Amino acid sequence: MSNVCVITDSNSGLTQAEGKELGIVVMPMPFYIDGEMYYEDIDLTQEQFYEKLKGDCEIKTSMPLVGNVTDKWDKILRDYDEIVYIPMSSGLSSSCETAYMLSQGYDGRVQVVNNQRISVTQRQSVLDALALAKSGKNAEEIKDILEEQKFESSIYIMLDTLYYLKKGGRITPAAAALGTLLKLKPVLQIQGEKLDAFAKARTVKQAKDIMIKTMHHDFDERFKDPTGEHMHLEIAYTYDRDAAMAFKEEVLASFPGFKDEDVVVNPLSLSVSCHIGPGALAIACSKKIES
Repeated sequence: MSNVCVITDSNSGLTQAEGKELGIVVMPMPFYIDGEMYYEDIDLTQEQFYEKLKGDCEIKTSMPLVGNVTDKWDKILRDYDEIVYIPMSSGLSSSCETAYMLSQGYDGRVQVVNNQRISVTQRQSVLDALALAKSGKNAEEIKDILEEQKFESSIYIMLDTLYYLKKGGRITPAAAALGTLLKLKPVLQIQGEKLDAFAKARTVKQAKDIMIKTMHHDFDERFKDPTGEHMHLEIAYTYDRDAAMAFKEEVLASFPGFKDEDVVVNPLSLSVSCHIGPGALAIACSKKIES
């Protein structure tokens, strides 16, 4: 049986402490803030990030440095036979493509998974990979299973403000101004590669209702699993954990097949957060994989 190490990046929402406890290596994502480099969960906490974001600092995302990635792989391969590397979605960053190119020099010992997920759904893929490795699957088998299941997930995100999308050039100033004037709460979706517009709501309550109703539709129609027996259900947020926990209670009331401990609540990846700002709420799901 191959000895497989599972590696991901901090876009999964897994902290360094959680990774160490689970036996998963977490590569910290770098950020440039006013020209200075920081690493997520190393010298940049969630609180510090939002303080700088709200302070109107210039924040730029970046992919892990090539040397950092290969140095980490080289070190791990002294103790492990193979690596499964699960970076953020290739549709949201070039880090996946770069990692794949780097892996070609490792004679198949490094398998890079392009399963096009981020945040809580990426986190679940990492946990699935760990379970598959423990069940005796080798790195290539794990990669194939995760990529085969990559579209069996959904994320819906409600934004509290359009300011950060405007700042990042994702929408026009006129559209942002109109949305602010009308106090719109847009709902975005990540279903596969891209972060796309999904719906517009007038209030936070309406946006949450849209997300819950849409998730029910996905369970019924996409996954043919109305009770969610074979599904994972997750909540994600930016900055306001209290709002996320309140949303969790609403979700649990609407999905009685899930217990409190079944629904994970995690901060959204900072790579996404810098584009959407604080106050966002998200609901996500992914289909269970049998290990």
